[in-house]
Amino acid sequence: MKTARRYLATEIYRHSAVVLLALVGLFSFFAVVDDLDQVGRGGFKLYHLIFLEVLALPTRVYDILPIGLLIGAILALAGLAQRHELVILRVSGVSGMRLLGMLWLVSVPVMVLALVLAEWLTPAAEIKLNETKLTITGSAGGRSSGMLRSGYWFKEDTQTGERIINVGGLQAGGGAVDVTLYEFTPEKRLASVVVGSRGNFGTGELQLEDVTVTSIAPDLESSLDAGTRPQQAPVVVSKEARRAVATTLTPELLLARVLTPERMSFSDLFDYVGYLNKNHLVSDRQIVAIWRKLIYPFTLLAMITIAAPVGFMQTRRGGVGLKMFVGILLGVAFFMLNQLSLNVGMLNRWPAWVTAVAPNALALGIALLAVLSMEYGNSWRARMARR
Repeated sequence: MKTARRYLATEIYRHSAVVLLALVGLFSFFAVVDDLDQVGRGGFKLYHLIFLEVLALPTRVYDILPIGLLIGAILALAGLAQRHELVILRVSGVSGMRLLGMLWLVSVPVMVLALVLAEWLTPAAEIKLNETKLTITGSAGGRSSGMLRSGYWFKEDTQTGERIINVGGLQAGGGAVDVTLYEFTPEKRLASVVVGSRGNFGTGELQLEDVTVTSIAPDLESSLDAGTRPQQAPVVVSKEARRAVATTLTPELLLARVLTPERMSFSDLFDYVGYLNKNHLVSDRQIVAIWRKLIYPFTLLAMITIAAPVGFMQTRRGGVGLKMFVGILLGVAFFMLNQLSLNVGMLNRWPAWVTAVAPNALALGIALLAVLSMEYGNSWRARMARR
């Protein structure tokens, strides 16, 4: 059985690698064509575009790996069925469920690769990609980058109340432009507005340059309510060349605002969730991302389970081309189901684990039922006929 398992693994890895290479190349080509109109704008060159696409390769592999494994496994199993090698295994006493167990063992190294991709390669490449985009184009992320027309918004608690931070634009290395700090008292009263044309976020400190500080008198509101004159000037505006402000925001937290949560490492995700919870901000999307990252390796197990009943079908019931077409349809359907579960779960505030687990559990359950039906369907029907 070791020889059979090794041969099965070689076939699946070979076909999956070819499919993955083809899909990554195809999607990369489409991405380059889609962004070609950016070449020549603001010093953006063709080699910049190619470099950005190279940095995006680990993320693209991360996204396509489940579908690549599904189609590759179906092609490998269909080839074995066409050459009657699956029949030889079945005649030698290997049941369908045992073949499925062999497929699960074959998927373990791919699950380890997925874990390495999800926790190290993809987050590092995504951070480098967005930092490079910030350096070259002055912007990062896509439509889901969290940037509004007014820029990026952050909130944090301070020793004197709370602070809301507006950043007009991010730069590489923790840099920022058009930074505005709104300082509030514990009673939610606006105490001051600090505006800096440039800023740099370090560990525990924000350095602002070209600063304008607008201070509001503490007794202004009570004076207006009482109809009396404030004891000091209502508003004082001052200029400063530089100002250091203590902050809990770090360059990593700034970049986390831009990154897609699933493409962050577990440590960065937990740090960001901690920051959101500490400042009473919504963290549902990030918690769902943690669950989706935990489930991601098992998505590959679901994919290879789906491939089993399709690949086990005999050639007379459909050729390799038909099986490949079915595999593509199943992969697209699973991807759509996964996205639908995410969107519906976020809208209806489902528990995070339900949103992440439901598509994989459904796909795995249907695939197992299909394998069991192929394995024991005839005996079940015979028993029912006797009754």
